[in-house]
Amino acid sequence: MIVLESPAGKLTMIPLKDDLPTHSFPFVTIGLIVANLLAFYYQITLGESSEQLIFTYGAIPFNLMHPFEQTVSIPDASASIFASMFLHAGFLHLGGNMLYLWIFGNNIEDVMGPVRFIFFYLICGIVAVFSHAGFDPTSRIPMIGASGAVSGVLGAYLVLFPRARVLTLIPIIIFINFSWLPAVVVLGFWFLMQVLNATLTQSGAGGVAFLAHVGGFVAGMSLIFLFRKRKNRYYS
Repeated sequence: MIVLESPAGKLTMIPLKDDLPTHSFPFVTIGLIVANLLAFYYQITLGESSEQLIFTYGAIPFNLMHPFEQTVSIPDASASIFASMFLHAGFLHLGGNMLYLWIFGNNIEDVMGPVRFIFFYLICGIVAVFSHAGFDPTSRIPMIGASGAVSGVLGAYLVLFPRARVLTLIPIIIFINFSWLPAVVVLGFWFLMQVLNATLTQSGAGGVAFLAHVGGFVAGMSLIFLFRKRKNRYYS
């Protein structure tokens, strides 16, 4: 059993693109997407052995919260915090995370600059990992996925560009609707769903790491004030 991080999980609104232009090329955002794609390709080449990779480099709460009571060395447990952000369980898991990173990451990188954005992204991912681990500290189920860090990007975007418009796919029974919605509606709804699902999550269960999403999102909302480089350009 594996705990997944996927920002698109259980949503009824799927963002496709925004209308907010950038002023610089998103080198880091693209680099992170490429790194995740390469890591997933490597997982595929391992075949059935990919599960061992996940249990070795996935973020296991027990190993992180009880560093002196487990067989994994402390350096290896620490490395799993970062490695887990680049591992995914399938194409949909990877695709959902990368879609969100592409739509919202370029604008946040534009505001911060590439170096600050790297640190911001990783710190949000770390906060997300420990948000999940703190909720279930005895779990030996590895958590993988980029969406803890991506959630931080979403939180920062909501703070800076609440009025930006996002083209959103909204399935309604058997019909598909495309609508331009304010970011505050799309991301606010997303965050509300994460909080509601987190309250229903049982300790020791696999599935989606909703508390990792919540932790990463709140971290992004808070850290944006420290990491933004340019004067905020509120969208109108």
